[in-house]
Amino acid sequence: MQHDDKKAIFGWAMYDWANSAFATTIMAAFFPVFFKQFWSAGADPVVSTAKLGLANSIAGIVVALCAPVLGAIADRGGAKKKFLLFFAFIGVVMTSSLYLVSKGNWPMAIALYIFAVVGFSGGNIFYDSLITRVASRKRMDSVSALGFSLGYLGGGILFAVNVWMVLRPETFGFADAGDAVKISFLSVSIWWAVFSIPIFLFVKEPARAEGESTLRIVKGGLVQLKNTFQEIRHLKVIFLFLMAYWLYIDGVNTIIRMALDYGMSIGFEFKDLIVALLITQFIGFPSSIGFGYLGGKIGTKRAIFIAIGVYLCVSIWGAFMQSKNEFYILAMVIGLVQGGIQALSRSFYAKIIPVDKSAEYFGFYNMIGKFSVIIGPVLIGATGLLVRSMGYSSHIASRVGITSVSLFFIAGGILFYFVNEEAGREKAKYLSGE
Repeated sequence: MQHDDKKAIFGWAMYDWANSAFATTIMAAFFPVFFKQFWSAGADPVVSTAKLGLANSIAGIVVALCAPVLGAIADRGGAKKKFLLFFAFIGVVMTSSLYLVSKGNWPMAIALYIFAVVGFSGGNIFYDSLITRVASRKRMDSVSALGFSLGYLGGGILFAVNVWMVLRPETFGFADAGDAVKISFLSVSIWWAVFSIPIFLFVKEPARAEGESTLRIVKGGLVQLKNTFQEIRHLKVIFLFLMAYWLYIDGVNTIIRMALDYGMSIGFEFKDLIVALLITQFIGFPSSIGFGYLGGKIGTKRAIFIAIGVYLCVSIWGAFMQSKNEFYILAMVIGLVQGGIQALSRSFYAKIIPVDKSAEYFGFYNMIGKFSVIIGPVLIGATGLLVRSMGYSSHIASRVGITSVSLFFIAGGILFYFVNEEAGREKAKYLSGE
């Protein structure tokens, strides 16, 4: 164990700095914009939104189906870092390949994007699970928050540079903004690759048992998966938390992935949307650390409740906003809680699961998260298409679509209320032999 070792914590947290560039520049900003204006040029905005939602959902399905199986195998074989390297490599290569996609070729753009998201999301299964190797239960809130805060800072710094490139392409010697966006795809892949190095150097995990073949590890992992699935069904606290998490994180992930697309659909300018995203990033850096501190003071569960309540208000308010100033305020509010709800959900879960099965249990955790991503974007797209088919304008259809996200925060908050945190911690200690 490397519990609370500063070098290990630094190495682990730097992976958030590395891959958050993809979440910010690609998923939240440039891919939705470039997809709508370059790869899907001339298409109905509601239709392009539905295509983007479908792409996110397909990627979510792939990761969700693989996550628990891969997690079980990684636990048996001491291979969390190897799986992390594999998925990071996929993400880096697919992201850089977006540079090559020509105008109007939206099917190729969607295909590469799906594989890139699979690399990003798949890697996070094993990144998240390694927190049990670097942090004690007492420090999980603060360590998890540190990862997200560095993610916001690192992702924000590269995104700011990328935005500068797009707004002032001549400064960098680019022909136009389109070339700058393409180069930004390459910059994200390089950033992701370089800053992933510390986690592989400084974070250790138990070695694979000598003489245990790969086939035996795979078989053992599948048997363990079956047993763990039966365990989870009978572990009330974990099961209830996963159901609550499934619902409220759906709203969070949907807003992250679809916010810029929504802004464009209701008529905001690209520059306004980019400024809003930068505001969210840089407010998210200190706020994530602050939420880690808040969780330690008032309890992780109470802090998560605060974040759910804020998101509920945001999802309703967003449907009625009219001016860019409102959009900026909304971005500030989201920045205050976005990193916090993600960081504390991760640490809350890490405290109620057995340490020796962390990758497998986080496989279920990420499976739930990815299945939630399937529902949210499709719900927004389908609701928008339904309202549009009833004769309403694209603006109204988009506003009604975003409001539907509030249902997930309401239902998730209700279920989360019944999660007994203390009982979960005690059960986790018992299952871990502590």
